[in-house]
This record gives sequence, structure tokens and C-alpha cells, in this order.
Amino acid sequence: MKYTDYYAALGVERGASADEIRKAYRRLAQKYHPDVSKEPKAEEKFKEVAEAYQTLKDPEKRAAYDSLGSRPQGEEFRPPPDWARQYGGQYGGSDAGSSQFSFDETDFADLFSRFGARGGARSSAMPGEDFEVPVEISIEDAFNGTTLSLSLSLPEYDATGHMRRVPHTVKARVAPGAVDGQRLRLPGKGGKGLNGGRDGDLYLDITLKPHRLYRATGHDLFLDLPLSPWEAALGATVEIPTLSGAVSLKVPAGTSAAKKLRLSGRGLPKPRGGAGDLIAVAQIVVPENLSETELSLFRQLADQSDFNPRRHFTAEGT
Repeated sequence: MKYTDYYAALGVERGASADEIRKAYRRLAQKYHPDVSKEPKAEEKFKEVAEAYQTLKDPEKRAAYDSLGSRPQGEEFRPPPDWARQYGGQYGGSDAGSSQFSFDETDFADLFSRFGARGGARSSAMPGEDFEVPVEISIEDAFNGTTLSLSLSLPEYDATGHMRRVPHTVKARVAPGAVDGQRLRLPGKGGKGLNGGRDGDLYLDITLKPHRLYRATGHDLFLDLPLSPWEAALGATVEIPTLSGAVSLKVPAGTSAAKKLRLSGRGLPKPRGGAGDLIAVAQIVVPENLSETELSLFRQLADQSDFNPRRHFTAEGT
């Protein structure tokens, strides 16, 4: 059989922690998931990433994999003579270590699925696999809540212990207030169990799509607020959009660029009540085409003002 480097597939070192492996999988699954990815050969790459994760996330399977050593990708090899006997007991009973198990009859991609389902799995319950799927929703959906209908192709073991991909249609309710990075668990929606074993769970890894106005940080929303120089200098009351409708915001006189003006409770809903804030970040915008009158007024201001925004450049600050 040909060796497959699962660590390289996930882009992690061999000594990576379980958390590092999980994070790498989520990042790559989101990038290559065929339901959302525009990358070339996304489905093929997604299968490689999923196959690697299914082995490396399981401490016992990972130990069995690590015991094979590190080899060049695609190199032909055979596991050591006692490998099936040593690890077969963990993955399916005596069949895995018996002479009836032939490495010539399988390939590397199928090896761990067979060890995970042969032998004892035929006479005892075996739980289904848990799976993770990246899901993108809009900020409006995060605010209002939404129902997702996902068409997925998830790997499952058949009665002989071989893995196959089975189409699934999954509906999931995302409650108002979902945030970037949230993990939604759907019990029993993962891989099917064998011999009465419970079905696995499906986890939806939620990310928020980029929005033309808002940036989300947790339950807070950030909005760039363009202000004219005179609005910033003199103060003003301006209308700004929120996810629940336009509201008036008082801009204090002397507002500088990047100053944050907070509207409490106008962000995303929180699970236990209340909501995050909407934070308007002041941006001073100068008109591109000034009339002669406007130019004259700015010249008068320049002549009469001793304001120096670069005062701190000098050593004495004067």
C-alpha cells in the first residue's frame, strides 16, 4: 500500500496537540468544503483533510498511525508484521490481527476504517463517527436567527466495515445571536452507528460572511461612521443604520478620527438576554471637489488657527 502523510494533509507538525489538529481541520474544511468552496479540486482536497482528521483526532488511531513511522508521501510499504496484531485489539478484535487480514486487499485510505469496524464491531455496538462542517451565515441571519438546509455527503461505515459516502439533507435552526466561531451540535446527525450503536453527532462550525457595513467581534458590531470636517469639529446629530432600523446618534463637538461612539444594545443578541453594542468608528472625510467658497473658508481657517496635529513630532512638543 502507499503511505499517506496525514500530518502534511492538515499542515501540522507530527507533535501537534489535539487542539492544533482540530483548528487546522476546521480551517481547511471551511476552505475546501465542496458545498461552499471555489478552490480547484476542492472535493478531493476536502476528502483528504477529512480522512486525516478522522484518524488523528482519535488518540488510539493516532497512536497506531504514528507507530508506522514517517515516510515520503506515496511511498509503497507494508506495516511491520506485528502491527495488525498489536493494534487490532483496539480496533476490532482478533480479526484485525489474524492471518485472514491482508494488507494487499486494502489501501491506506481504507486501512483505519477497516480497523475501526472489523471483528468485534460485528458482534458489539459501535457508535457512529462525529463530523464537523463549516457553515457561513450573514450578519442579518445571526441577528434574526435562521433555519439552514444543508445537502451533505458524509462518510459512513457499511455492515462489512468499509466506508462509503452517503448523501444527507440536514435542517438546523440557528438561534438569534450566533457569533463567529460558534460550534452548533446536532445530536445524532453524524455517521450511523453499527449493531445498535448510537449515531454520531454533526457539528456546524459557524462563520459570519463579510458585510458591507458591519464587522462583528463577539456580539458587538463595528460600523465606520463617515463625518465631514465641520460635523466632527462642531458636533452633529446623524442618522446611522442598525440591524433593527435607523437611529439618531449624537456626535460630540471635537470628535477626532477613530473615536468610538457606542450605541448600547444595538449589536447581536446574547443567549441569556440583552445584546452587544454597536460601535461607530469616526472617519473624517474631506470633500474631493471643493467650490471656491469652500476653499476660501478653509483658507481662512488655516490662516486663523494655530492648531498643529503634528506637535508631538518635535522633541519639546512645541
